Amino acid sequence: MRGKAIVIMSGGPDSSTVACYVKKEGYEVHGLAFDYGQIARKEVEHAKIIANRFQIPLKVIDLSSLKQIFKGATALCDEEIPMPASFEQRIIVPFRNAIFLSIAVSYANSIGASVVFYGAQGDDASFYPDCRKEFFETFQKSAQSGTGSGIRVEAPFHGKKKSEILRIGEKLDLPYELTWSCYLGGAKHCGRCESCLNRKKAFAEAGIIDPTSYES
Repeated sequence: MRGKAIVIMSGGPDSSTVACYVKKEGYEVHGLAFDYGQIARKEVEHAKIIANRFQIPLKVIDLSSLKQIFKGATALCDEEIPMPASFEQRIIVPFRNAIFLSIAVSYANSIGASVVFYGAQGDDASFYPDCRKEFFETFQKSAQSGTGSGIRVEAPFHGKKKSEILRIGEKLDLPYELTWSCYLGGAKHCGRCESCLNRKKAFAEAGIIDPTSYES
C-alpha cells in the first residue's frame, strides 16, 4: 500500500479513470465530489455509482451556494445562459479546480493523505487555465506552504488526450456507461453540448464502442 490519496471525482470519464488508476497503483483512495450549484447535478450521482463500484469511500461536499457567485458567469450554473455546442468562455466555471483542490488538500491534511489527484487532461489544457501543468504545480507549492507538509497535487493524465484516457480506463475495466459528461441534467446525455460532443469524439478516436445513451 502506497498510503492514502484523495481523488476529486466528478462522475465523468476522466476523473473516474484517475480514481481507478490510482487505486490500481496501490493507494488507499478517498474520493471527493462537489455540488457547486451545477445544472448537471447528476454528475454527483454518477460519482457515487463509480465510487461504490470500486469500493472507494466518497464524501460529497455541498457548495451549492456558489451558484450565487457563478450566476451570469457560466452556462454550467445558470439556466438562462444558452449551453454552447463548442468551447466558449461561458462554459468555464471560474477557478473551479482551485476551489476543489483547496478543499481536497485540507481533507488530505486531516486524514494524513500524501497526494491529491484530479482529472485534468491534455485536451482541456489549451482551454482551461486550471487544467494546466503550471497551475497545479504552482498550486502544490501553495498547498505545501499553507500546510507545512510535503503534500503533492498531481494530474496523472495532464499530457494525454481524452481518447488515450479512455483506452487506459478500458484496460482497468471501467464501465464508462456509468459515467456522466453532459452539462445538462436530463434522463440521457443530450448529445449536443460541448461536453457530449467531446465525449463522442473521444470514443471514436479511441476506437471504443461508445456505450452512452444520447438524446441525439
